[in-house]
Amino acid sequence: MRERKPEWAPPEGGDEFASRVVQGIVGGHDGMSPRQTPSQNPQTKRRQLSVDDYVQGVLKRDRAIIARAITLIESNAPAHFDTAQEVLKQLLPHTGNAIRIGITGVPGAGKSTLIEALGMHLISLGKQVAVLAVDPSSSLTRGSILGDKTRMEQLSRQPNAFIRPSPTGGMLGGVARKTRESMLICEAAGFDVVLIETVGTGQSEITVRSMVDFFLLVLITGAGDELQGIKKGVVEISDAILINKADGDNKIRANAARAEYNRALHYLTSITEGWQTRAYTASALTGEGIPEIWQVIESFHNITRQSGVFQSRRRQQNREWLHTLVEEQLRTFFFNHPAVQAALPQIEAAVMDGTLPATSAARDLLRVVQK
Repeated sequence: MRERKPEWAPPEGGDEFASRVVQGIVGGHDGMSPRQTPSQNPQTKRRQLSVDDYVQGVLKRDRAIIARAITLIESNAPAHFDTAQEVLKQLLPHTGNAIRIGITGVPGAGKSTLIEALGMHLISLGKQVAVLAVDPSSSLTRGSILGDKTRMEQLSRQPNAFIRPSPTGGMLGGVARKTRESMLICEAAGFDVVLIETVGTGQSEITVRSMVDFFLLVLITGAGDELQGIKKGVVEISDAILINKADGDNKIRANAARAEYNRALHYLTSITEGWQTRAYTASALTGEGIPEIWQVIESFHNITRQSGVFQSRRRQQNREWLHTLVEEQLRTFFFNHPAVQAALPQIEAAVMDGTLPATSAARDLLRVVQK
C-alpha cells in the first residue's frame, strides 16, 4: 500500500494529509479475484466514523480525525449534515477558549510567510496554533487554485500546529461557508490561537471580521493604489495594520508608511470600543516585529476582556451568524419549493422581457409558496 498526498500537502506533512491507495494485484492474491480492483476490496475502504469517534478524536487532538471532522463539516451532502451537526453540538461546550485572529491583505503582501513566522513564534511560547487558510476555487474543478500553503512547510511540521487549506467553493468574497464551524472544531481540539487567512479580494474581509476577535490588515510599501485598493474601507474594520517586508532597503519606506497610517488612523473611529487602531512594521523574513505584534494582540485581548467588549462582540457575532444561516436556509427552501420551480421560468422571462416589474414578480413568487 502506498500513500498519496494532495498537491497542497507539505512535503514532510503527517499522515493526516495522505490518502492511501492499494496497488492492483493480478492472479487473485491477497483475497481478491483476478478481476477485482483494489477499490472493490472492502478492506481498503476507510472505516466510517461514528459521532462519538469524531468527538473523542477531536478532543484527543488526533490530527487525522480533526481533518476528517472538518471535511465532514464542509460537505454539502445531505447525508452528512445531521452527523456534522451532532458532532458540533457535542463539541460546543469545549469551544470558545481560543483567540480568533483574522489576517487579510493584498496579494503579494506576504500573508502566508507572516502567518508562518507568527505561528512559529507562538509555538515557541508554548501555544497551540491552528491555521485556516482559505484559497480561491477554480470555477471548473471547484478545487483550490493557489495550493500555495505548502510555503508554511516549517510550521506544518510542528506537532503543536494544524494547517487546513480549504477551497472556497466559489462563494462570494472567497470565504468558505463552513469556516466558522471549522474554527469551532479547532477550538474543541485545544488549539488556543486560531488564525484565519482570507484571500484578500475585498469582499471576504467583512465576513471574516464577523467571526474573529482581532482583525489584522497586512500591507506593503511600494505598491500602487491600484494594488492596495483593498485597503479602502478595510482599514476601518481593522484592529491593527502591519506594514510587512520592513527589511533591508525597504525598512525606511516601511517606517514612513507606518507614520503616515498612524496620522490617518488618529482621525478614524476604531471598530473596537476602547481600543485605538495603530500601524506597525514587521519582517516575516527576519522575524523582526513579530513578537511585538503578538504583544499588541495580547494587549487587545486583555483590554477588551476587562471592559466586557470581548464577550459582547462574540455574543453579537453568534446572533448575526444565526440570522445568516436562517436567511441561507430560507433561500434554499424557497428555490427548492416545487411550486416556485414550476412558476419561476415564466416569471423570470416576463421580468427579462420588461413586461413585469421585478418587485411584482418577487411578490407573486412569495404568494406561490404561501398557497
